[in-house]
Amino acid sequence: MTPRLLPAVMALGLAGCATEPMLLQHDVTYIAEWIGNEPVIGRNPVSLTLSADRVYGNAGCNHWFGAYELDGQQIRFSNLGSTRKLCAEEIMDQEHHFLDILTRVERWDISKIDQLRLWPNEGPPIRLWPEQD
Repeated sequence: MTPRLLPAVMALGLAGCATEPMLLQHDVTYIAEWIGNEPVIGRNPVSLTLSADRVYGNAGCNHWFGAYELDGQQIRFSNLGSTRKLCAEEIMDQEHHFLDILTRVERWDISKIDQLRLWPNEGPPIRLWPEQD
């Protein structure tokens, strides 16, 4: 192959691999697998659901809710609140960590393995999967 054809062939090959970017879906429950550097613990899934006008889910012990703004890859959560049940200390620590990171999330993306990642202003993301029926 001549050196002039190689870049053209590579560009065509890469263009053939391009796929439509995944979008965040409304009314789909996402289940957290990792919160920052920590795997999710406990029996109750840590979850997040985006509806047309609010966000809500389970934080491991308590139900949580709030508002969000979505602009392309940018996402911000605000006015978060939750119920006030008390659970085991490690579950409560995880819940506080999850809600804290949510208040600092600035952007989202989908990994190469189709996992939703919510990225805070610094540090590792919350990593979630769509709930399986």
